[in-house]
Amino acid sequence: MKILITGTAGFIGFHLTKKLLQQGATVVGIDNINNYYDVNLKYARLNETGIGRDAEKWHTPAKSSAYKNYTFIRMNIEDREELDKLFETEKFDVVCNLAAQAGVRYSIENPHAYISSNIVGFINILEACRNNKTGHLVYASSSSVYGNSNKMPLSVTDTVDNPVSLYAATKKSNELMAHTYSHLYNLPTTGLRFFTVYGPWGRPDMAPILFANAITKGNPVKVFNNGNLQRDFTYIDDIVDGLVKIIKTSPEISLHTDKSETQNLSSHRQAQNPKSYSIHNIGNGTPVKLMDFIETIENALGKKAEKKMLPMQPGDVYKTFADVSSLKERYNYTPNTTLKTGIKHFIDWYKNYFT
Repeated sequence: MKILITGTAGFIGFHLTKKLLQQGATVVGIDNINNYYDVNLKYARLNETGIGRDAEKWHTPAKSSAYKNYTFIRMNIEDREELDKLFETEKFDVVCNLAAQAGVRYSIENPHAYISSNIVGFINILEACRNNKTGHLVYASSSSVYGNSNKMPLSVTDTVDNPVSLYAATKKSNELMAHTYSHLYNLPTTGLRFFTVYGPWGRPDMAPILFANAITKGNPVKVFNNGNLQRDFTYIDDIVDGLVKIIKTSPEISLHTDKSETQNLSSHRQAQNPKSYSIHNIGNGTPVKLMDFIETIENALGKKAEKKMLPMQPGDVYKTFADVSSLKERYNYTPNTTLKTGIKHFIDWYKNYFT
């Protein structure tokens, strides 16, 4: 099986690539290594999979020194010409698109970056998959598509028509675009709504590293909405285990989509178009209060935090809580890492990398 993973210098992409390589898969990874956050962290992740700094060169394959079945290429998914060449040459069995401009708050400051990467880049991926008859496209959506829904747990059958950030809107757009390609071209697509992923090698703009940095340096921890937030924190190994199961399983033929959309699909249309389009939540299924999350980090570091209470930030949501029943049913997905265990692993890595 030959797999393309986009965003392999990113947090989830790095862990997924490493896991698949350890299992003997043939992987081609691409990433533009942008400077949204410290590129040294991205190169350090690549180094863990045997890719050296020669990866800085654009459109030049770099072979891994650790895994003979791994090739990395620095590339933008917005670059349609180079992407098409890659697909035509490699003929991938499965594509896992994790490349995107990340960050909810940053989308307020720099909206054009999100349209370029998350919309233009995604249509390039869809077109390349269609034209080269890719067997299955797995792609990253986000729990942010639910907006500030009051219904909990959040289910894939809920409507997602009220995003509260441009980032969320682009992810909802990806789901609609994938549905169209599954319907028109019989392209199997599986979208995954990720819920607050954390762990070693995580992004420095996300809560775990921000909190650990502040506590370690004796700076105030910024606590938004005065701490009245809950998140479905999900450890990276559980996320990767789910992704691997999906990648290695034949795509499903049933539709998992919004209730309103399902109601508009007649039985005749479903019978005539058994397209493989599905959406799943991938999370822990257990919301954690923000203050409890901070306390767990305090305990792992052995140091109390000074807390600075702040109002709600634009684009944020109050609570996330994933209903992962569809993923459990289809792929036997079972997250089993406790918050205490996950934070311990994260802090062990944090101390080694940052101190």
